[in-house]
Amino acid sequence: MSSVHVFRHARTRSTAAVAMVCALSAATLAVPRAAAADTPLYAETYRPQFHFTPQKNWMNDPNGLVYYQGEYHLFYQYNPNGNSWGDMSWGHAVSKDLVHWKELPLALSHDDKEMVFSGSAVVDWNNTSGLGTKKNPPMVAVYTSAYKDGGKQAQSLAYSTDRGRTWTKYRGNPVIDIGSRDFRDPKVQWYAPTKSWLMTVSLSAEHKVRFYSSKNLKDWTQLSDFGPAGATGGVWECPDLFPLAVDGDKNNIKWVLVVNINPGGIAGGSAAQYFIGDFDGKKFTPEDKGTYTPPVGTVVQDFESAGFGSWTTTGTAFGRGPAAGAVDGQGAVTGFDGKGLANSFHEGDGSTGTLTSPGFTVAKPYLNFKVGGGRHPHQSGTVMEQRPAPEGTVLADFEGGTYGDWTRTGDAFGTAPATGPLPDQQRFSGWLGDGLVNTFRNGDSGTGTLTSPEFTLDKKHINFLIGGGRHPAGSGNPTAVELLVDGKVVRSATGKDDEVLDWASWDVDDLAGKRAKIRIVDDNTGGWGHVNVDHIVLSDTKARPRSRETSVNLIVDGKVVRSATGSDSETLDWASFDMRPWLGKKARIQVVDMNTGGWGHVLADQFTAADAPAKSTLQRADWADYGKDYYAAVSWENVPDGKRYMIGWMNNWDYAGAIPTSPWRGAQSIPREMALRTVDGRIRLTSQPVQTVKTLRRKRPATATGVTVRNSSQPLSGTAVKGGRGVEGKTLDIEATFSLKDAERFGLKVRTGTGGEETVIGYDTTTRELYIDRTRSGAVDFSDTFPGVQTAPLKARNGKVKLRILVDWSSVEVFGGNGEAVITDRIFPDPSSTRVDVFAEGGAVTLDALRAWRLRSIRR
Repeated sequence: MSSVHVFRHARTRSTAAVAMVCALSAATLAVPRAAAADTPLYAETYRPQFHFTPQKNWMNDPNGLVYYQGEYHLFYQYNPNGNSWGDMSWGHAVSKDLVHWKELPLALSHDDKEMVFSGSAVVDWNNTSGLGTKKNPPMVAVYTSAYKDGGKQAQSLAYSTDRGRTWTKYRGNPVIDIGSRDFRDPKVQWYAPTKSWLMTVSLSAEHKVRFYSSKNLKDWTQLSDFGPAGATGGVWECPDLFPLAVDGDKNNIKWVLVVNINPGGIAGGSAAQYFIGDFDGKKFTPEDKGTYTPPVGTVVQDFESAGFGSWTTTGTAFGRGPAAGAVDGQGAVTGFDGKGLANSFHEGDGSTGTLTSPGFTVAKPYLNFKVGGGRHPHQSGTVMEQRPAPEGTVLADFEGGTYGDWTRTGDAFGTAPATGPLPDQQRFSGWLGDGLVNTFRNGDSGTGTLTSPEFTLDKKHINFLIGGGRHPAGSGNPTAVELLVDGKVVRSATGKDDEVLDWASWDVDDLAGKRAKIRIVDDNTGGWGHVNVDHIVLSDTKARPRSRETSVNLIVDGKVVRSATGSDSETLDWASFDMRPWLGKKARIQVVDMNTGGWGHVLADQFTAADAPAKSTLQRADWADYGKDYYAAVSWENVPDGKRYMIGWMNNWDYAGAIPTSPWRGAQSIPREMALRTVDGRIRLTSQPVQTVKTLRRKRPATATGVTVRNSSQPLSGTAVKGGRGVEGKTLDIEATFSLKDAERFGLKVRTGTGGEETVIGYDTTTRELYIDRTRSGAVDFSDTFPGVQTAPLKARNGKVKLRILVDWSSVEVFGGNGEAVITDRIFPDPSSTRVDVFAEGGAVTLDALRAWRLRSIRR
């Protein structure tokens, strides 16, 4: 089960309110397009045409993947009651070809005692469980019971004797209970050498996987644990263990252990990492990858002196000089070199400050350093200190003890503005004057709305202070501020799961002269189910929020051009800045702590100018996919011909609840055939789309050969394409091969069109990386963690780069080389953006050959 289903009690509260682990959206967003209630199925703006999505409601992790009597079963985490996470149950779909899916009725439902979290399913051919007969063997689901009373997680059974159509929960549940709140996601398979069932299950918070054995699926014996290892920046979830032949040699079998992690993935947030090794029936032993030695270089600052030398400080966070490890009140600090490091935990997380180097000339291509502490990245457009409210027309300041002519519904807002924090509320700051909106009355249990009278939009911006829960408009139960024009929500903002009010701003210049209302909504009774608002101002000046970063920044010409942050850990790890764009220019390093909340500090050490980048633990780990949107990846059992097919949830907990889809939310990736191949002398897990995807191809592909571009981007149309047929479409299967010339970057741009929209699929010859840039891919403003660039290591072969690209209405999946580099990203472009361009930067490249098929929809 993925991270959002794990709850933690909000600190210092006496209520039963709980806070979600995952982050859902940015503080401010323009409300994206959503399907009308009467839009036909598969015609909705962002509905995938060849990826599985439920007809309606929320979906996340794939579960219970098993093949039986000609059907591939896909169970999945599902909320039968809404379009946001909750009431976790098992949805169900079946397919005969892993491409066309038939959605079936709900399989395993939540009840008043438990939610049904992730797990697996097996066919008990010999009826070892006694839950069926040998003539009619049962299909047995092994799932995590997430108990509503106390939050304990344990492993339970359910069974079906009618091909998975109806299910009965086992009366003896749970079958494994270790009294833990972080014990979930069992993957069960038959282990032939011992003629027993093998369970792989996650001890999530401990970064461990545990193995159990059973003869009957009911009574289990603990075998061993694996971990911590690899990436440990988030909880470990949804493990999977399976054997594969190396390079197709059945005499050389290795075992693959997949461990999904959230947050702390290679691209940020959720991801699927893997380990390769041996399994002896009891214990998994990973291959020894050796120790890591970073590139040598010139040390710029190692914090080994008594003071900071020529580096200057502001505030009190960094003390008077380097720390010798942990400071008072801090846990053990590890991973730094020598005796000293920069540590901003002086006076605890409540202190702030900066540590800045003198200016220097960039002379080396990389700046390597170690960083640790809090995961609070730099946000562009923020300021170091809170600024006064911009001048303008005050629509509401909530002073004077009343709401004036604003109208209320429900009980969340009380009869008058609050004067600060309410009983049992956490430390609270950032409001102006004496009054504010605060819906924490009676804890998070209240709901309601507060709506302004109508006003004219006669200035460029609406600025306001906002805090409280991160539940964006459009999610199931928002805590949000909304701008209404003609009765429709055209802008919205939500909090960041904290009690610090900070400035948010809407650009409303395009709405000039229209009449509008502001509505403050609290429709949430769960964790952080409240909203705080103050000082709403119409202004021609945009308010800038205050920085909350704990980061190491590179500053050139007064601007932050590179930034790195910690991973909520007191262990420092290597990071690297690519300095090549600024060679010969003046720069400064600034270590920043502007955060006073949890993990509100930063650690830094060993700044070194070098010719090659240092690699973090994250970069040295192995990943099944390097994109932002491939999580909870697990594989099918009992597949014909011994093939191993894997599928993942195509989303990321950083923004899962905010993606602009309705009436469904969540999609599965294309199923992939997995293999182990030797790449550059090392065994790697590779993947390719299942062959049956090709059955969706329309008969005549558009083709292009020998197209050379230099420092330009051009549409694949007209004379560049055989027969003059352009390459375009919302659903595409593209095969492309490039020959390297002298271009620094090259590739294809898909879903290009309206307003400069484009999703860039490129190759960087200097870093030898495949990448996807989705910063201009359409709707990207629903989360500040959504836009960005994802990269995967990929070496050219014989001077060529080969790509397989699947484009759907709201996704791209790119398979580089022979599937050793894969990037999966969601995108939300305008339906009219359908063009495909070829491009080259910093030189020329030749597109040797391209074939592009439009794909048919799987709708029935």
